[in-house]
Amino acid sequence: MTRLAMDGPGGPPKDLPDVTARPWRTLADLIGDGDVVVLSGAGLSTESGIPDYRGETGRSRRATPMTYQAFTGSAAARRRYWARSHLGWRHVARAAPNAGHRAVAELQRRGLVAGIITQNVDGLHQAAGAGGVIELHGNLDRVRCLDCGRRSPRADLDERLHDANPGWHAHTETINPDGDAPLPDDRVEGFRVVGCRDCGGILKPDVVFFGENVPRRRVEECFALTGRAGTLLVLGSSLAVMSGYRFVRHAAGLSVPVAIINRGPTRGDADALVTLDAPLGTALTALVDGLAGHP
Repeated sequence: MTRLAMDGPGGPPKDLPDVTARPWRTLADLIGDGDVVVLSGAGLSTESGIPDYRGETGRSRRATPMTYQAFTGSAAARRRYWARSHLGWRHVARAAPNAGHRAVAELQRRGLVAGIITQNVDGLHQAAGAGGVIELHGNLDRVRCLDCGRRSPRADLDERLHDANPGWHAHTETINPDGDAPLPDDRVEGFRVVGCRDCGGILKPDVVFFGENVPRRRVEECFALTGRAGTLLVLGSSLAVMSGYRFVRHAAGLSVPVAIINRGPTRGDADALVTLDAPLGTALTALVDGLAGHP
């Protein structure tokens, strides 16, 4: 395994990578061969202003996420989640794709990327123009009823929550990675939650919470895509949870080359042929520019 760090000693990332370094050439060759499957994580979206849970070390969470068990088992937990999310979701909804998302979409347009698996729930790959994205953990732009299964746009729920809570105001400077925001208890206690339009059932964002299983068919689709890959390219994920790391292990077990671009070490480094410790937007833009000879 070869590694390339794009930081100078104690200094900030360089604006441009050393594209003559051997690890960089290895990565460019792998992507240039095509049939690349991208596995993206929260680190790809931080340059769009959406924070990640673990930071560059990948070791400890910056915030405690809502669990499936807490959400389904407590009306108070649901009220707390929806109050916080009603405030924080707008931040995610306003986020725009960054250079990294645009580079992935361009590599797909050139026929070099065969598929995209994302652990993110922000929809920024699609907003950048990528197609056929497998959203491993769902998307915050949708809401699902736990009773009847109806899916509906999050914007519709946002309007209903606004109407159900006239005069409710809150402000925060901090947004958590899953789109909620810290709130004092007094702002949560008076918040009114609404149910499904059709059956009055419990509404949940159409995302996989911690403690909840990814749908089996979705997992099988990701395993199949990974198994057919020419290269598995991991972007912005520490691979700290098995939900994404299992695809790295699957690829490595089938001798599919694994390449990783991330800020800081990852759980999958030992499985990778090449890793780059680099800002995603800078690195991916340079890759696209370096592969300009491909159609």
